[in-house]
Amino acid sequence: MNADDRRFMRLALRQARKGRTSPNPHVGAVVVRDGERLAVGHHVRAGEAHAEVMALKAAGQGASGATLYVTLEPCNHHGRTPPCTEAVIAAGIARVVVGCEDPSPHTEGSAARLRAAGIEVLVGVEREAAQEVIADFAKHHVSGLPFVHVKSAVTLDGRVATRSGDTRWITGETSRRAVHRMRARADAILVASGTALADDPALNVRSVRGLSPRRVLLDSALRVPPTAQLFARDGTPAPRVYHAQDAPAASRRALEAVGAECVSVPRDAGRLSLSAVLEDLGRRETMRLMVEAGPALLGSLLDADLVDELSVFVAPLLIGDEGAIPMARGRALERLADAVRLEPLRIRRYGDDVCFEGRPTRPRT
Repeated sequence: MNADDRRFMRLALRQARKGRTSPNPHVGAVVVRDGERLAVGHHVRAGEAHAEVMALKAAGQGASGATLYVTLEPCNHHGRTPPCTEAVIAAGIARVVVGCEDPSPHTEGSAARLRAAGIEVLVGVEREAAQEVIADFAKHHVSGLPFVHVKSAVTLDGRVATRSGDTRWITGETSRRAVHRMRARADAILVASGTALADDPALNVRSVRGLSPRRVLLDSALRVPPTAQLFARDGTPAPRVYHAQDAPAASRRALEAVGAECVSVPRDAGRLSLSAVLEDLGRRETMRLMVEAGPALLGSLLDADLVDELSVFVAPLLIGDEGAIPMARGRALERLADAVRLEPLRIRRYGDDVCFEGRPTRPRT
């Protein structure tokens, strides 16, 4: 491993973060000869060419004798597309540098197959970053559940709105663009009825280039009217509404009339079962779910240990009112030692705001 290996793998990782690949993993690739980049590629969507094939096609005959950098080990099986190992061998690649291993068991033997063809293979360059890129795929592949990414925006005193419910705008424009980039990476975006009624969010991608995710609503009693923005027919996938089995039939018919898909799920302790919702989304090939959660939903998700990643945007504002709305309303906590921590912690600056990101973890008991 050398400095060039790390440099070009980081370029491949930037490529990997593009596309909407569910239920496939995000993968990026770079073809390099004599320290010069020849071509890049990324997997755009399921059913289309994989990143390696895209990069090799762009490199053309220049790929012969070159090095291929790929964030995930090349597939070695016939799926919707032929094995990438075949394309790598046919292109005459001399060396393959891999970010991380594929958690799918059907890829076993890919490195051995390449080495048998006389190709040098190095695995594990920028492994942690490469694993982070496919964390949603790994979660969905192993458990069948979506990777749950929750976003929240708070003031310095931990409030998401004034006591009247005013939220616009806590964070600045730079942070809002970052949130839209997060939306563009997600297969679906979920809110509860309280947020939908208070804010009437559109939940689409506007501030950046990218596809809008499918909108998902938790509304046990179907209180959100069909005129809400999240039901707008704007070219995005049909919204999905999860509701209780005893929700009003007339409300369901009204939502279905504007194109919404209504799904009944059981209750758990009086509320819609979050586990049932996530299981249904997973079955429908939702690999990455973004949640813009109000305090009750965030508290429930944290209490049930259902959050895989939490992004908290903190703005330099103070409301200073104990009646203002807090970020989360979860179970009672007596000791700070039992508080949720973000690990590993990443801190990013967006204009005047600071974003804290990581996986919520509690101390083991």
